Amino acid sequence: MGKRIAIIGAGPSGLAQLRAFQSAKNKGTEIPEIVCFEKQNDWGGLWNYSWRTGTDEYGEPIHNSMYRYLWSNGPKEGLEFADYTFEEHFGTNIASYPPRAVLFDYIKGRVEKAGVRDLIRFRTPVRRVEYSEEGGNFRVVSEDLVKGTETDETFDHVIVANGHFSTPNVPEFEGFETFNGRILHAHDFRDAREFVDQDILIIGTSYSAEDIGSQCWKYGCKSVTVSHRTAPIGFDWPDNWEEVPLLSKVEKKTATFKDGSSKKIDSIILCTGYLHHFPFMEEGLRLKTANRLATADLYKGVVWAHNPKLFYLGMQDQWYTFNMFDAQAWYVRDIILGRIEVPGRDQMLADVDARVAEEDAIDDPYGPIVYQGNYVRELIAETDYPSFDVDASDQAFIKWKKHKKQDIMAFRDNGYVSPMTGVLAPPHHTKWVEAMDDSLESYLQI
Repeated sequence: MGKRIAIIGAGPSGLAQLRAFQSAKNKGTEIPEIVCFEKQNDWGGLWNYSWRTGTDEYGEPIHNSMYRYLWSNGPKEGLEFADYTFEEHFGTNIASYPPRAVLFDYIKGRVEKAGVRDLIRFRTPVRRVEYSEEGGNFRVVSEDLVKGTETDETFDHVIVANGHFSTPNVPEFEGFETFNGRILHAHDFRDAREFVDQDILIIGTSYSAEDIGSQCWKYGCKSVTVSHRTAPIGFDWPDNWEEVPLLSKVEKKTATFKDGSSKKIDSIILCTGYLHHFPFMEEGLRLKTANRLATADLYKGVVWAHNPKLFYLGMQDQWYTFNMFDAQAWYVRDIILGRIEVPGRDQMLADVDARVAEEDAIDDPYGPIVYQGNYVRELIAETDYPSFDVDASDQAFIKWKKHKKQDIMAFRDNGYVSPMTGVLAPPHHTKWVEAMDDSLESYLQI
């Protein structure tokens, strides 16, 4: 084709884009030259676990936010690849809530089968992306961390796929500087066993707050206190778990909350979310959005409305993940291949506004799931991505939410029907609360 495509990131979104182009090539379509830039030493993005926190051996900020003993906090039936099922990968039907190592193996399996690894430059972060109006293309400056050299190249399209769960949002509260214990963000949490016999304070009500608190409880912390800004999470927590208003201040090891109550604590874990952070993008190309289902300035959730040669994948708040990234990647691929025509800027921004308004009008607790399911359905209807039963995925998510309400410490013991195979997942051989080993070998009993 004569075109050159830059993909930034080899996590699930970037790998989805590589797989989309490889799928077209397998069907006889001529595809562009593709370069995927990945700053880590392996593919998988967040699923590529590292013990490191802070910076790596090259001084790069650690991308990984995963921790030991992490199990999927949503059913695998909501994220299954339509062209590569769990059953195909593992040779058998597995339970609905795999741990991190199992999901990482699944992600790797599809791209290993696709043979796209040679398109990725590992240990090569992108330092600068600029657009030339005169040339109608992008300048991409990257650095080979191993060699210590920079490369300055030109590309016709740029696809930003490095995610938005790696730059922590870190607030400060009065007294942090004199707190006699550890303060960390969820991004730097690695092992629940560190907090055995401790009274821990979690600030925030996100999925990270739920799961990190549950992990610490499971592995033997003394108590969990969750501090909320607006409303408690509201599940039926264990006896040594309580929810309190927002933290007001800390004095040595005493935390005081907005309602005047206080508690002695040993460690503080900030589950306060992440920033959409793209410092390598020049100002006119940089996505700035809240973490929501309808992102700012992205037509169809992926096309930069101010320059339709630029795309962002996976930037939404997420119910759907892997198969939504696929739907987006196939759609972006077909724009680049000339199969889908992009409208003018005003129409694209009108599309953004309509999606925002539709999200803002949701008043059903299950509405966001259906909203994002409809979005996935909309994108795959315009490409040759394998159609699948999106309603079945919606139902898996809805049942999951109900099971969490029933028993937050046992919801992972339930199973759901695969939207790809129509088969009900079997129960895992060990209840989640008793399964202390999260390795692939233990999970599959190899």
